[in-house]
Amino acid sequence: MIYGKYTGGMDIRLDLSLVDVGNKLTKKQAKRGSRAAEAEDGTLTDRAYRELEEMIVTLQLSPGTVLSEQALALRLKIGRTPIREALQRLARDGLVVIMPRRGIMVSEINLRLQLRLLEVRRELERLMASLAAERATPEERREFAEVAEAMLVAAAKADDIAFMRLDQRFNILIATSARNEFARRSMGLMNALSRRFWYQHYQQVADLPLAAKLHAAVAEAVSQKKAKAAATASDRLIDYIEDFARKTLDT
Repeated sequence: MIYGKYTGGMDIRLDLSLVDVGNKLTKKQAKRGSRAAEAEDGTLTDRAYRELEEMIVTLQLSPGTVLSEQALALRLKIGRTPIREALQRLARDGLVVIMPRRGIMVSEINLRLQLRLLEVRRELERLMASLAAERATPEERREFAEVAEAMLVAAAKADDIAFMRLDQRFNILIATSARNEFARRSMGLMNALSRRFWYQHYQQVADLPLAAKLHAAVAEAVSQKKAKAAATASDRLIDYIEDFARKTLDT
């Protein structure tokens, strides 16, 4: 009797422990599934951001355009949640304006804003170019050299979209290899606005081969660990961009 009660109790305890283990496994699986879903949403948000940013910068979505989350989701074949999160990032970049109860609009292009932006960009880009020359890894230096060559090729072919994509790659590479998160965040607020301004006016007043040559000079100096040369090349690039911005007044 005593033995029977004891073994019966063990059976009950064993059954309960199996249930408990099963519950824990189910919870772990649910957490893994949730993390996987979050990772997928993050990837989709990044994709939505990249595609929408390019559409705005290259004026496929022109200034003043009112955007619909649903229409963008259908156009990009992405759910509305990643679209909404991407639009929030674009608002922080200054490319869209979120108007409560009215919707989301692509921001206008403003010359005075661009000139004020360049005042800060000059100092920041000089610093980041010199830091990148000092801190870039061998792999990053090889990528700088590749970007420099590819920019010259794109300019020779008058391929503005390829050049814009390379410019974005160049900006990201500079920001990463400088290894200063504060400079990177600050620069991130200016890059897209600058590229959109350039794209709007480059056919009238820009010199694509010269722009490519000036960008390539910065990239080559960084690839060769020449911090002073990188800073000087950065100043020459901003001189050109500032002159370009002022010339738009005559167009």
